[in-house]
Amino acid sequence: MPSWYPLQFTPLFRRYLWGGRRLSTLLQKPIGVGDDYAESWEIVDRGPDQSVVRSGALAGRSLQQLVSDFGPQLFGRHAVPTRFPLLLKFLDANSDLSVQVHPNDAQGARLTPPDLGKTEAWWILSAEPGSRLYAGLRDGCTARDFHHAVAVGRTADCLHVCQPRAGECYFIPAGTVHALGAGLVVAEIQQASDTTYRLFDWNRTGPDGQPRTLHIEQGLAAIDFSAGPVATQVPSSTAQPQRKQLVHCDRFVLNRWDWSGPMIIGGDDQFRILAVLGGQVEFTGPGFTPITLRLGDVTLLPAELGALTAHGDQAVMMESHLPPSSAA
Repeated sequence: MPSWYPLQFTPLFRRYLWGGRRLSTLLQKPIGVGDDYAESWEIVDRGPDQSVVRSGALAGRSLQQLVSDFGPQLFGRHAVPTRFPLLLKFLDANSDLSVQVHPNDAQGARLTPPDLGKTEAWWILSAEPGSRLYAGLRDGCTARDFHHAVAVGRTADCLHVCQPRAGECYFIPAGTVHALGAGLVVAEIQQASDTTYRLFDWNRTGPDGQPRTLHIEQGLAAIDFSAGPVATQVPSSTAQPQRKQLVHCDRFVLNRWDWSGPMIIGGDDQFRILAVLGGQVEFTGPGFTPITLRLGDVTLLPAELGALTAHGDQAVMMESHLPPSSAA
């Protein structure tokens, strides 16, 4: 049985034509040369894509190995799944992402091989002047309207357009048409799925000079046409004044912490994913050497680790965990 401590992992990078360099310049990620670094996967357990513990007694172990070998200690009061159910990533949208949609759990289960659905939430870390975000269909857009727009190459006319600001949060349930616009850096918590149906790609070509593949039939079948435009989430108060709840859905809870000084976190028998998005935080507790996290640093607190003291220095922190409904 390991002596638990806050777990940090080696990030996995994804390079796409819409990426840039801000994973390094803003978040201090160790990317290589090139200007197309699009995503940094910080917490992931998805087949060959595995977060690997980078320090301490568990160094070298994958997240899947932790789930398999220490599931009850990792998940505490929640049922132990076959793989870690959430994925945390950072995205650098140096140019517009494709207009896309993700399936829900029932649709994902029918895929070969089966997959989870993909409900997600975005925390806007940085937004250049004039940046846009596409979240949901515009008010009044029907399934017939959207089908016609896709057929004639006018998909963008049906999208609800936002002008996001740093610090805002947007909730994107499975079935919601969406796209990040150029100039945004985002922290995203999501179900551990990577099934994406591309509906429109702004008429651009890929690295091979050919248009990128679209998934029109699958995408249209996955859209929830009953959902309207997506607005920024309104924070709600909790029992702790430093903590505001941004999202509470059937797949995850997302909270925002703002504080300076000492604060107790954990101790309620569930894991937590923590990402520092401003200032810095030092974690102290019995059995491990204190660790300090700064902008862009992520840690996973196993349920059995118990309560820790988090010393914040003008700290802003994103916290994600499972909802109470998934408890064993």
